[in-house]
Amino acid sequence: MYRSVLHLLVAALPAAVSAAPGQNCCQLVDSTVPGRISYPGSTTYDSSIASYYGDPERELSPTCIYRPTSTSEVQQFVQLVTSGSCTNNQFAIRGGGHTFWTGAANIQPGITVDMRVMKSLQLSTDQKIAGIGGGALWDDIYPQLVPYNLTVMGGRIPGIGVGGFATGGGITFASREHGFSCDNIVGYEIVLGNGKVAYASAGSNPDLWLALKGGSNNFGIITRFDIATIPQGKMSYNLVSYDYTNASLQAQANAFSNFMKPVNFDKSAMMGMFLNYLGGQMTLSNALWYIQPVQKPTVYKPFFNISSANVSVSQLDTIDKVVEKFGEDIPTHVERGFQLTFSFRNPDAATYLQLFKIWETAMPKLAHVAGIYVEFLIQPHPVTNGTNLFGLQPGKTDNVMVDMTSAFTNKADDALVTKVLTNAVEQQKRVLKKSGYLIDFLYLNYADISQPVLQSWGKSNVERLKSASREFDPKGVFQKQVPGGFKIPK
Repeated sequence: MYRSVLHLLVAALPAAVSAAPGQNCCQLVDSTVPGRISYPGSTTYDSSIASYYGDPERELSPTCIYRPTSTSEVQQFVQLVTSGSCTNNQFAIRGGGHTFWTGAANIQPGITVDMRVMKSLQLSTDQKIAGIGGGALWDDIYPQLVPYNLTVMGGRIPGIGVGGFATGGGITFASREHGFSCDNIVGYEIVLGNGKVAYASAGSNPDLWLALKGGSNNFGIITRFDIATIPQGKMSYNLVSYDYTNASLQAQANAFSNFMKPVNFDKSAMMGMFLNYLGGQMTLSNALWYIQPVQKPTVYKPFFNISSANVSVSQLDTIDKVVEKFGEDIPTHVERGFQLTFSFRNPDAATYLQLFKIWETAMPKLAHVAGIYVEFLIQPHPVTNGTNLFGLQPGKTDNVMVDMTSAFTNKADDALVTKVLTNAVEQQKRVLKKSGYLIDFLYLNYADISQPVLQSWGKSNVERLKSASREFDPKGVFQKQVPGGFKIPK
């Protein structure tokens, strides 16, 4: 493992320039770090805003956008905005910009820090650690590792940023063997609220290291992720669709419930079961991934054998090509969106069928919503090693996660879509709770801001987050000046 020497340069940096009362913080940053600030109407600014995934973030117009190119430039920024009159200024931090809800990674007024220029990749000498810039996108990183027959625990579709994905947990193709993405991060280079650069690992600032594994933007701006690499040659991806019938749903419930039983666990197999609603029609499909070079793995035989199964994709390729192929069916931008998540222990097939039918009954209520698309995704939980604060049992193989996601056209339909999906999810959770299957954990990267994500990890883990915040951000810079995201409960 290597260390950056940037943290040794802290003392050599000039003291932060104090902003005179009323002085525009954007101008202050621009004069101190020339060429990194852009303003509304400029090509750089407008391109950054347009690149957010959904309208709720694109509708916000920050006072200016700051695009750092190095850790020292992030450090200078934090020093400036936490001194003088700029302490009243708020800012946001963005990577891929994929979160649906307003203010997750953008702000108005204030400064948005667009990290995407910082996208470098550096392999350690022994090739066991990939040092990845805090603003990188996973689909930019994968092709660079393919020649080494290596990969890292990153996103499954194009456009996903390393920063938000990894600090929220991270679910990927190898998650049944290697857990969450954050379970595989050996170190973080981070600029803290006092403007200093720190390195957090199991041996250096271990409390901060653990807090960053799911702690989102609550502790600083991460400028580099040191991530364990994984040997990876070719892998398989099969996309299988079925007629949407009661017989298919029953067969699917049987197959998935059996697949999730510990006795059938295969660490190489990760899948997603999709019930989709589009154009007034309901569809059923499975994305079947396998991180070994096996075209049709035996573990997936029950899904291939369901009557009406149609294999539209059967791919054996490197991970970058799989991400590209899977992403073909995912929109690069949406107008409006709403998303909810919950988790549970694997139930019997009859319970899965109840969940299906609750969703099916709710969908016609959205028939007149322009552009409506609803994805009801059920997938296996990552098998975590426990190096996070999620409160999940290490090594447990039969937990399941739901991602209920929607996309639609008009803001006027926000309330209806929110109501219908929330009611459906609450009904599904009641079924699971009554049977003793529902668990508390909420996955940050699939959650709406209305969901109590950090609280779901348990009181003791919330206290650990609070303790890390007090130690590493005693002035609460990333609680007060960075208002977006899931803040640590008070």
